[in-house]
Amino acid sequence: MADRIRVGVVGAHAERGWGRGIHLPALAASRDDYEITAVAGTSQESARAAAGVWGARHAFDDARELMAHPEVDLVTIAVQLPQRDGLVDAAIAAGKHVYSEWPLALDADTAERLRAGAEKAGVRHAVGLQSRHHPAIRLLRDLLADGLVGEVLSTSLGYSLAAPEVWSQRYAALFDHTKGVNHVAVVGGHALDMYGSAVGGFAELSATLTTRIDRVTMQETGEEIEVTSPDQIVVAGLLESGAAASAHFMTGGPRGDGFRIEVHGRAGRLVLRSTDDSLVGPEFVLTHARANGAPAEEIALPAAYRPALDGVPSPVSNVHQVYADLARAIRTGESFEPDFATAARTHRLLDAVKRSAATGERQRLG
Repeated sequence: MADRIRVGVVGAHAERGWGRGIHLPALAASRDDYEITAVAGTSQESARAAAGVWGARHAFDDARELMAHPEVDLVTIAVQLPQRDGLVDAAIAAGKHVYSEWPLALDADTAERLRAGAEKAGVRHAVGLQSRHHPAIRLLRDLLADGLVGEVLSTSLGYSLAAPEVWSQRYAALFDHTKGVNHVAVVGGHALDMYGSAVGGFAELSATLTTRIDRVTMQETGEEIEVTSPDQIVVAGLLESGAAASAHFMTGGPRGDGFRIEVHGRAGRLVLRSTDDSLVGPEFVLTHARANGAPAEEIALPAAYRPALDGVPSPVSNVHQVYADLARAIRTGESFEPDFATAARTHRLLDAVKRSAATGERQRLG
């Protein structure tokens, strides 16, 4: 491998998309660690256009050709699950390190198979659950670990997201429960991983899923399609610490208020709330109420928690941190998260949510 890790990006686009908006600036700010050498698009024309924007020497209309190229050490897969079609397997088989967007797979068994395959092949792996790196989430995690509110008795997560009833066709998979990119997988996966990284994981849970908006209209055609994926997700149970916990994800309607995480402890309460309803790029306000009955006080973000890449939207700085940790892991062999093991754990949690909702039975996670 060259001094810099050579990256091939599958799903690079010249003008739009998560890769263009988030991965490109994150990688561009990581020039000491990475060099973008190749891109793959849906056609040779689009790939060449992307190569010009991304600064890549090689452009492909076949992702597997990119993976086979000797000037690629790491493959970033920035396409969503329905279009992925075995690309993670192919990158592993080619002996390349791999950074896959979330969701990693349709279910936990598949995610675990990918993790095991990557470990056997000796390649490092990362997954796009980068919100755990948000400075406010890291601060909340450390304050709880330091015992600011004493023993945690209970904690809750709420997230509300506005949603129109007319959508572009490119989002049609969101409304199909079989496609793996619905609200349970995307909203639930990102939010529960972020939440769990701060307060700890669920040990057992019960869940309810329901679809309140059962039809949406496609903007381009005016066609109404049936919605089979849930828009309301309710989870309640116990954390590994024994604390009671609940999570409620509300999507639909004209307005959302974003995140609210509340932690009640014997010695006080912490509340972390977002100022908008962005799923992966919110700004947070953290307040602390002591046990003495005094009004809650806002906790300013200490300088030590400022991201390494400052002055950019939080999704860019969070992804930049994943790349920094991945580069170190590739070079030193150190462990890091979020990797495919993180993804498999989050998929197991989501699978338990779906089983509980389907059967009415409480689920226990090992």
